[in-house]
Amino acid sequence: MRPPRMPWRRPALTAGALGAALLLGLTPSSASPTPATGTSATANSPVSVSEARRTDGQRPAPPAAVPGHRPARGTPAGTNGRLTVCGTKLCNRHGNPVQLRGMSTHGLQWYSQCVTNGSLDALAKDWNADVLRISMYVQEGGYETDPRGFTDKVHAVIEQATARGMYAIVDWHMLSPGDPNHNLARAKTFFSEIAERHKDKTNLLYEIANEPSGVSWNTVKGYAEKLIPVIRRHDPATPVLVGTRAWSSLGVSEGADETEIVNNPVNARNIMYTFHFYAASHRDEYLTTLSRAADKLPLFVTEFGTQNYAGEGADDFAMAQRYLDLLAAEKISWVNWNFSDDHRSGAVFQQGTCAGGGPWAGTARLKPAGQWIRDRVRTPDRFPTD
Repeated sequence: MRPPRMPWRRPALTAGALGAALLLGLTPSSASPTPATGTSATANSPVSVSEARRTDGQRPAPPAAVPGHRPARGTPAGTNGRLTVCGTKLCNRHGNPVQLRGMSTHGLQWYSQCVTNGSLDALAKDWNADVLRISMYVQEGGYETDPRGFTDKVHAVIEQATARGMYAIVDWHMLSPGDPNHNLARAKTFFSEIAERHKDKTNLLYEIANEPSGVSWNTVKGYAEKLIPVIRRHDPATPVLVGTRAWSSLGVSEGADETEIVNNPVNARNIMYTFHFYAASHRDEYLTTLSRAADKLPLFVTEFGTQNYAGEGADDFAMAQRYLDLLAAEKISWVNWNFSDDHRSGAVFQQGTCAGGGPWAGTARLKPAGQWIRDRVRTPDRFPTD
Protein backbone atom coordinates (compact mmCIF):
# COMPACT_ATOMS: atom_id res chain seq x y z
CA MET A 1 0.00 0.00 0.00
CA ARG A 2 1.16 3.53 -0.61
CA PRO A 3 0.42 6.67 1.40
CA PRO A 4 -2.11 9.14 0.01
CA ARG A 5 -0.45 10.78 -2.96
CA MET A 6 -2.43 13.92 -3.28
CA PRO A 7 -1.95 16.36 -0.36
CA TRP A 8 1.01 17.90 -2.18
CA ARG A 9 -1.43 19.65 -4.47
CA ARG A 10 -2.89 21.73 -1.69
CA PRO A 11 -1.30 25.15 -1.51
CA ALA A 12 -1.60 26.48 2.02
CA LEU A 13 -4.57 28.74 1.45
CA THR A 14 -8.31 28.70 1.12
CA ALA A 15 -9.09 29.98 -2.35
CA GLY A 16 -12.48 31.08 -3.59
CA ALA A 17 -13.57 30.94 -7.21
CA LEU A 18 -12.03 33.55 -9.47
CA GLY A 19 -14.92 33.72 -11.94
CA ALA A 20 -15.34 32.47 -15.48
CA ALA A 21 -14.09 35.73 -16.96
CA LEU A 22 -10.56 34.94 -15.81
CA LEU A 23 -10.53 31.88 -18.02
CA LEU A 24 -12.20 33.38 -21.05
CA GLY A 25 -9.88 36.22 -21.06
CA LEU A 26 -8.07 36.55 -19.44
CA THR A 27 -6.94 39.08 -17.13
CA PRO A 28 -6.86 37.61 -13.63
CA SER A 29 -8.21 39.84 -10.93
CA SER A 30 -5.75 41.59 -8.69
CA ALA A 31 -7.69 39.98 -5.88
CA SER A 32 -6.80 36.47 -7.08
CA PRO A 33 -5.26 34.26 -4.40
CA THR A 34 -1.52 33.71 -4.51
CA PRO A 35 -0.52 30.04 -4.86
CA ALA A 36 1.73 28.65 -2.14
CA THR A 37 4.43 28.11 -4.72
CA GLY A 38 5.32 31.79 -4.35
CA THR A 39 4.19 32.74 -7.85
CA SER A 40 1.96 35.77 -8.07
CA ALA A 41 -1.51 35.46 -9.57
CA THR A 42 -1.40 38.94 -11.00
CA ALA A 43 -2.64 39.97 -14.42
CA ASN A 44 -1.14 38.50 -17.56
CA SER A 45 -1.90 39.20 -21.16
CA PRO A 46 -2.90 36.41 -23.54
CA VAL A 47 -0.98 35.83 -26.71
CA SER A 48 -2.87 36.77 -29.86
CA VAL A 49 -5.27 34.16 -31.23
CA SER A 50 -5.14 35.51 -34.78
CA GLU A 51 -1.83 34.10 -35.93
CA ALA A 52 -1.80 33.22 -39.65
CA ARG A 53 -1.99 29.65 -40.88
CA ARG A 54 1.35 27.90 -40.55
CA THR A 55 3.17 26.19 -43.40
CA ASP A 56 5.63 24.26 -41.23
CA GLY A 57 3.36 21.37 -40.31
CA GLN A 58 1.87 22.96 -37.21
CA ARG A 59 -1.86 23.24 -36.79
CA PRO A 60 -3.79 26.24 -38.09
CA ALA A 61 -4.47 29.14 -35.78
CA PRO A 62 -7.72 28.56 -33.89
CA PRO A 63 -10.76 30.79 -34.28
CA ALA A 64 -11.88 32.94 -31.39
CA ALA A 65 -13.79 31.12 -28.67
CA VAL A 66 -17.50 31.17 -29.46
CA PRO A 67 -19.99 29.16 -27.37
CA GLY A 68 -21.19 26.15 -29.34
CA HIS A 69 -18.31 26.34 -31.84
CA ARG A 70 -17.56 23.01 -33.52
CA PRO A 71 -13.92 21.91 -33.76
CA ALA A 72 -12.34 23.03 -37.01
CA ARG A 73 -11.28 20.67 -39.77
CA GLY A 74 -7.73 19.44 -39.47
CA THR A 75 -7.72 19.64 -35.67
CA PRO A 76 -7.77 16.47 -33.56
CA ALA A 77 -11.43 16.82 -32.63
CA GLY A 78 -12.38 18.00 -36.10
CA THR A 79 -10.72 14.97 -37.68
CA ASN A 80 -11.91 12.31 -35.26
CA GLY A 81 -15.34 13.63 -34.32
CA ARG A 82 -17.24 12.18 -31.39
CA LEU A 83 -15.34 9.33 -29.78
CA THR A 84 -16.85 6.01 -28.80
CA VAL A 85 -15.63 3.10 -26.73
CA CYS A 86 -15.32 0.06 -29.01
CA GLY A 87 -14.24 -3.07 -27.19
CA THR A 88 -11.19 -2.07 -25.14
CA LYS A 89 -10.28 0.90 -27.37
CA LEU A 90 -11.30 4.51 -27.84
CA CYS A 91 -12.46 4.87 -31.44
CA ASN A 92 -13.09 7.84 -33.71
CA ARG A 93 -16.13 8.44 -35.88
CA HIS A 94 -14.61 6.21 -38.56
CA GLY A 95 -14.50 3.28 -36.14
CA ASN A 96 -10.70 3.31 -35.82
CA PRO A 97 -8.84 3.13 -32.49
CA VAL A 98 -7.05 6.36 -31.60
CA GLN A 99 -4.65 7.54 -28.91
CA LEU A 100 -5.05 11.06 -27.52
CA ARG A 101 -2.10 12.84 -25.90
CA GLY A 102 -2.31 16.02 -23.87
CA MET A 103 -2.11 17.89 -20.59
CA SER A 104 -4.11 18.47 -17.45
CA THR A 105 -4.56 21.87 -15.89
CA HIS A 106 -3.68 22.26 -12.24
CA GLY A 107 -6.56 23.07 -9.89
CA LEU A 108 -8.58 25.95 -11.33
CA GLN A 109 -8.90 27.56 -7.90
CA TRP A 110 -5.13 28.03 -7.76
CA TYR A 111 -3.81 28.19 -11.30
CA SER A 112 -6.46 29.68 -13.56
CA GLN A 113 -3.82 32.26 -14.52
CA CYS A 114 -2.11 29.42 -16.42
CA VAL A 115 -5.23 28.80 -18.54
CA THR A 116 -5.38 31.69 -21.01
CA ASN A 117 -5.84 32.19 -24.71
CA GLY A 118 -2.06 32.41 -25.03
CA SER A 119 -1.25 29.26 -23.08
CA LEU A 120 -3.95 27.23 -24.82
CA ASP A 121 -2.84 28.49 -28.23
CA ALA A 122 0.61 27.12 -27.42
CA LEU A 123 -0.81 23.84 -26.17
CA ALA A 124 -2.87 23.36 -29.32
CA LYS A 125 -0.44 24.69 -31.94
CA ASP A 126 3.08 24.44 -30.53
CA TRP A 127 2.64 21.31 -28.44
CA ASN A 128 0.11 19.85 -30.93
CA ALA A 129 -1.95 18.49 -28.02
CA ASP A 130 -5.10 16.51 -28.73
CA VAL A 131 -6.74 16.84 -25.32
CA LEU A 132 -7.00 19.16 -22.33
CA ARG A 133 -8.09 17.83 -18.95
CA ILE A 134 -9.95 20.51 -17.01
CA SER A 135 -9.10 19.81 -13.39
CA MET A 136 -11.83 21.17 -11.13
CA TYR A 137 -11.29 20.28 -7.51
CA VAL A 138 -14.42 19.62 -5.49
CA GLN A 139 -12.97 20.38 -2.06
CA GLU A 140 -9.81 22.33 -1.14
CA GLY A 141 -11.20 25.70 -2.13
CA GLY A 142 -12.87 24.30 -5.22
CA TYR A 143 -16.43 23.58 -6.38
CA GLU A 144 -18.06 23.28 -2.96
CA THR A 145 -17.03 26.86 -2.10
CA ASP A 146 -18.77 28.35 -5.16
CA PRO A 147 -20.71 25.87 -7.31
CA ARG A 148 -21.95 28.54 -9.72
CA GLY A 149 -18.57 30.16 -10.17
CA PHE A 150 -16.67 26.93 -10.75
CA THR A 151 -19.30 25.50 -13.09
CA ASP A 152 -19.01 28.66 -15.17
CA LYS A 153 -15.21 28.31 -15.19
CA VAL A 154 -15.54 24.82 -16.62
CA HIS A 155 -18.06 26.00 -19.24
CA ALA A 156 -15.55 28.65 -20.27
CA VAL A 157 -12.58 26.31 -20.61
CA ILE A 158 -14.67 23.79 -22.56
CA GLU A 159 -15.36 26.54 -25.09
CA GLN A 160 -11.68 27.46 -25.23
CA ALA A 161 -10.63 23.86 -25.89
CA THR A 162 -13.38 23.43 -28.49
CA ALA A 163 -12.32 26.56 -30.35
CA ARG A 164 -8.83 25.08 -30.65
CA GLY A 165 -9.99 21.69 -31.86
CA MET A 166 -8.89 19.85 -28.72
CA TYR A 167 -10.87 17.30 -26.77
CA ALA A 168 -11.86 18.38 -23.26
CA ILE A 169 -11.98 16.05 -20.27
CA VAL A 170 -14.27 17.44 -17.60
CA ASP A 171 -12.48 16.25 -14.46
CA TRP A 172 -14.56 16.03 -11.27
CA HIS A 173 -11.42 16.19 -9.14
CA MET A 174 -12.68 14.58 -5.96
CA LEU A 175 -9.81 13.64 -3.72
CA SER A 176 -10.45 13.95 0.01
CA PRO A 177 -12.62 12.37 1.28
CA GLY A 178 -11.83 9.39 -0.93
CA ASP A 179 -15.38 8.07 -1.07
CA PRO A 180 -16.93 9.59 -4.20
CA ASN A 181 -20.40 9.16 -2.72
CA HIS A 182 -19.61 12.02 -0.32
CA ASN A 183 -20.01 14.32 -3.33
CA LEU A 184 -22.74 12.42 -5.19
CA ALA A 185 -25.40 15.13 -4.88
CA ARG A 186 -22.93 17.80 -5.99
CA ALA A 187 -21.77 15.63 -8.89
CA LYS A 188 -25.34 15.10 -10.07
CA THR A 189 -25.97 18.84 -10.07
CA PHE A 190 -22.70 19.66 -11.83
CA PHE A 191 -22.73 16.98 -14.51
CA SER A 192 -26.42 17.47 -15.21
CA GLU A 193 -25.74 21.08 -16.18
CA ILE A 194 -22.52 20.32 -18.07
CA ALA A 195 -24.13 17.50 -20.04
CA GLU A 196 -27.28 19.50 -20.82
CA ARG A 197 -25.36 22.51 -22.12
CA HIS A 198 -22.66 20.67 -24.07
CA LYS A 199 -24.50 17.54 -25.22
CA ASP A 200 -24.21 18.54 -28.89
CA LYS A 201 -20.44 18.92 -28.73
CA THR A 202 -18.39 16.10 -30.18
CA ASN A 203 -15.15 16.74 -28.28
CA LEU A 204 -15.96 15.96 -24.64
CA LEU A 205 -15.26 13.21 -22.14
CA TYR A 206 -16.65 13.16 -18.60
CA GLU A 207 -14.30 12.01 -15.80
CA ILE A 208 -16.63 11.44 -12.90
CA ALA A 209 -14.25 10.58 -10.03
CA ASN A 210 -10.61 11.58 -10.05
CA GLU A 211 -9.03 9.28 -7.46
CA PRO A 212 -11.26 7.26 -5.15
CA SER A 213 -9.41 5.87 -2.12
CA GLY A 214 -10.08 4.02 1.07
CA VAL A 215 -13.26 2.41 -0.24
CA SER A 216 -14.13 -0.85 -1.99
CA TRP A 217 -14.57 -1.25 -5.73
CA ASN A 218 -18.27 -1.96 -5.07
CA THR A 219 -18.56 1.49 -3.51
CA VAL A 220 -16.95 3.17 -6.53
CA LYS A 221 -19.04 1.09 -8.92
CA GLY A 222 -22.23 2.01 -7.06
CA TYR A 223 -21.36 5.70 -7.33
CA ALA A 224 -20.82 5.40 -11.08
CA GLU A 225 -24.09 3.55 -11.58
CA LYS A 226 -25.96 6.33 -9.75
CA LEU A 227 -24.28 9.20 -11.59
CA ILE A 228 -24.01 7.94 -15.17
CA PRO A 229 -27.81 7.79 -15.71
CA VAL A 230 -28.01 11.45 -14.68
CA ILE A 231 -25.54 12.32 -17.43
CA ARG A 232 -27.23 10.04 -19.95
CA ARG A 233 -30.59 11.77 -19.51
CA HIS A 234 -29.02 14.76 -21.23
CA ASP A 235 -26.13 13.30 -23.20
CA PRO A 236 -26.46 9.68 -24.34
CA ALA A 237 -23.33 9.62 -26.49
CA THR A 238 -20.27 11.14 -24.77
CA PRO A 239 -17.82 8.64 -23.21
CA VAL A 240 -17.64 8.54 -19.41
CA LEU A 241 -14.36 7.88 -17.60
CA VAL A 242 -14.71 6.04 -14.28
CA GLY A 243 -12.02 6.35 -11.61
CA THR A 244 -10.69 3.13 -10.15
CA ARG A 245 -10.04 2.60 -6.48
CA ALA A 246 -6.79 3.26 -4.66
CA TRP A 247 -6.06 6.59 -6.32
CA SER A 248 -7.03 5.24 -9.76
CA SER A 249 -4.36 2.55 -9.64
CA LEU A 250 -6.73 -0.28 -10.62
CA GLY A 251 -6.58 -1.13 -6.92
CA VAL A 252 -2.83 -1.80 -6.76
CA SER A 253 -2.06 0.88 -4.16
CA GLU A 254 -4.46 -0.82 -1.75
CA GLY A 255 -3.41 -4.40 -2.40
CA ALA A 256 -5.84 -5.32 -5.18
CA ASP A 257 -5.64 -5.49 -8.97
CA GLU A 258 -7.73 -5.24 -12.13
CA THR A 259 -9.58 -8.53 -11.60
CA GLU A 260 -12.11 -6.92 -9.26
CA ILE A 261 -13.22 -4.69 -12.13
CA VAL A 262 -13.01 -7.39 -14.80
CA ASN A 263 -15.23 -9.64 -12.67
CA ASN A 264 -17.62 -6.86 -11.64
CA PRO A 265 -17.70 -4.09 -14.26
CA VAL A 266 -19.81 -0.97 -14.09
CA ASN A 267 -23.23 -1.62 -15.58
CA ALA A 268 -23.10 1.05 -18.26
CA ARG A 269 -22.10 1.41 -21.89
CA ASN A 270 -19.54 3.66 -23.56
CA ILE A 271 -17.33 3.94 -20.49
CA MET A 272 -13.62 3.59 -19.77
CA TYR A 273 -11.68 3.07 -16.55
CA THR A 274 -8.89 5.41 -15.48
CA PHE A 275 -5.35 4.62 -14.43
CA HIS A 276 -2.84 7.05 -12.87
CA PHE A 277 0.87 6.53 -12.43
CA TYR A 278 3.94 8.45 -11.26
CA ALA A 279 7.00 6.83 -12.78
CA ALA A 280 9.51 7.32 -9.96
CA SER A 281 7.16 5.66 -7.46
CA HIS A 282 4.99 3.25 -9.42
CA ARG A 283 7.25 0.52 -10.66
CA ASP A 284 6.85 -2.87 -12.29
CA GLU A 285 3.86 -4.08 -10.27
CA TYR A 286 1.83 -1.15 -11.56
CA LEU A 287 3.12 -1.44 -15.10
CA THR A 288 2.42 -5.18 -15.21
CA THR A 289 -1.10 -4.66 -13.89
CA LEU A 290 -1.75 -2.01 -16.52
CA SER A 291 -0.46 -4.34 -19.24
CA ARG A 292 -2.76 -7.18 -18.15
CA ALA A 293 -5.74 -4.88 -17.75
CA ALA A 294 -5.29 -3.42 -21.25
CA ASP A 295 -6.30 -6.78 -22.73
CA LYS A 296 -9.59 -6.83 -20.83
CA LEU A 297 -10.70 -3.31 -19.97
CA PRO A 298 -11.07 -0.01 -21.87
CA LEU A 299 -8.53 2.26 -20.17
CA PHE A 300 -7.58 5.94 -20.24
CA VAL A 301 -4.57 7.32 -18.35
CA THR A 302 -6.04 10.63 -17.26
CA GLU A 303 -3.05 11.56 -15.11
CA PHE A 304 0.63 10.68 -14.88
CA GLY A 305 3.97 12.19 -13.99
CA THR A 306 7.63 11.41 -14.45
CA GLN A 307 8.37 12.10 -10.75
CA ASN A 308 7.35 10.44 -7.49
CA TYR A 309 3.76 10.03 -6.35
CA ALA A 310 3.83 13.56 -4.91
CA GLY A 311 4.60 15.01 -8.35
CA GLU A 312 7.98 16.20 -7.16
CA GLY A 313 11.58 15.11 -6.90
CA ALA A 314 13.80 13.72 -9.64
CA ASP A 315 12.35 12.70 -12.98
CA ASP A 316 12.54 9.04 -13.97
CA PHE A 317 12.26 9.43 -17.72
CA ALA A 318 13.35 5.85 -18.41
CA MET A 319 10.48 4.34 -16.40
CA ALA A 320 8.05 6.88 -17.78
CA GLN A 321 9.07 5.89 -21.31
CA ARG A 322 8.37 2.24 -20.53
CA TYR A 323 4.83 3.26 -19.62
CA LEU A 324 4.43 5.40 -22.73
CA ASP A 325 5.70 2.58 -24.95
CA LEU A 326 3.03 0.30 -23.53
CA LEU A 327 0.34 2.97 -23.93
CA ALA A 328 1.34 3.49 -27.57
CA ALA A 329 1.27 -0.24 -28.28
CA GLU A 330 -2.16 -0.59 -26.69
CA LYS A 331 -3.60 2.67 -28.09
CA ILE A 332 -4.31 3.95 -24.59
CA SER A 333 -4.77 7.71 -24.40
CA TRP A 334 -2.89 9.75 -21.83
CA VAL A 335 -2.77 13.12 -20.08
CA ASN A 336 0.20 14.49 -18.15
CA TRP A 337 0.04 16.35 -14.82
CA ASN A 338 0.32 19.37 -15.03
CA PHE A 339 0.10 22.52 -17.20
CA SER A 340 1.10 25.11 -14.60
CA ASP A 341 4.09 26.85 -13.01
CA ASP A 342 3.79 25.26 -9.58
CA HIS A 343 7.21 24.99 -7.93
CA ARG A 344 7.23 21.18 -8.05
CA SER A 345 9.09 19.35 -10.79
CA GLY A 346 5.84 17.96 -12.20
CA ALA A 347 4.56 21.37 -13.29
CA VAL A 348 5.84 21.97 -16.83
CA PHE A 349 6.52 25.72 -16.64
CA GLN A 350 9.16 27.52 -14.60
CA GLN A 351 7.82 29.58 -11.71
CA GLY A 352 6.56 32.99 -12.72
CA THR A 353 5.66 32.01 -16.28
CA CYS A 354 1.91 32.23 -15.75
CA ALA A 355 2.02 35.51 -13.85
CA GLY A 356 4.23 36.94 -16.58
CA GLY A 357 1.94 35.89 -19.40
CA GLY A 358 4.43 33.44 -20.91
CA PRO A 359 6.20 33.02 -23.20
CA TRP A 360 4.23 29.83 -23.65
CA ALA A 361 5.58 28.35 -26.89
CA GLY A 362 8.96 26.72 -27.35
CA THR A 363 11.11 25.38 -24.54
CA ALA A 364 12.66 28.50 -22.95
CA ARG A 365 10.29 28.51 -19.97
CA LEU A 366 9.91 24.75 -19.57
CA LYS A 367 11.33 22.64 -16.76
CA PRO A 368 13.05 19.36 -17.75
CA ALA A 369 9.80 17.43 -17.39
CA GLY A 370 8.05 20.02 -19.53
CA GLN A 371 10.60 19.66 -22.31
CA TRP A 372 10.39 15.87 -22.16
CA ILE A 373 6.61 15.70 -22.22
CA ARG A 374 6.25 18.39 -24.90
CA ASP A 375 8.39 16.26 -27.22
CA ARG A 376 6.04 13.32 -26.71
CA VAL A 377 2.82 15.29 -27.02
CA ARG A 378 4.12 16.68 -30.31
CA THR A 379 4.27 13.21 -31.91
CA PRO A 380 0.56 12.36 -31.99
CA ASP A 381 -1.40 9.43 -33.32
CA ARG A 382 -1.92 9.40 -37.11
CA PHE A 383 -5.71 9.32 -36.60
CA PRO A 384 -6.78 6.87 -39.33
CA THR A 385 -9.86 7.98 -41.23
CA ASP A 386 -10.42 5.01 -43.54
